[in-house]
Amino acid sequence: MSNQRTSPYSAFNFLVEFNGQDISAGFSEVTGLGAEITMAEYRNGNDPENQVRKIPNISKVSDVTLKRGIIKSQDLWDWINLTRREGWTAQRNVTITMMDEANQNTVMRWTLQNSVPIKYTGPSLNAKGGSDVAMEELVLSAEGIQYAEG
Repeated sequence: MSNQRTSPYSAFNFLVEFNGQDISAGFSEVTGLGAEITMAEYRNGNDPENQVRKIPNISKVSDVTLKRGIIKSQDLWDWINLTRREGWTAQRNVTITMMDEANQNTVMRWTLQNSVPIKYTGPSLNAKGGSDVAMEELVLSAEGIQYAEG
């Protein structure tokens, strides 16, 4: 009898790795992981019923947003500048790995293939605060996504 888990995993233990580029990770949030298959509508002129057939068409990957507290590193900004200068040659595979609660075993892994940064948002600065962490946000566009269990 297999030891199958019946309760969902928590979403707070994860790693973000940038293959081919040294990025200081430590991200606190990853949102937007997803894929979509668009459907083409088609109808033969001689179909007996007046309804369309739906045919799988182009697939696409959602944009993924990464957030982290500001650290003394300009690695994200360097990647954006590389993308501006060199275009598609700046593509990187980005792997998001979800870990179990003990942070010892891989549960799931998503690999964003041929990713480039498309948007950077710096922190909101406010002098009246004092306990808020300065956050930066990076939005990635990817050509493909792979999904794998631990």
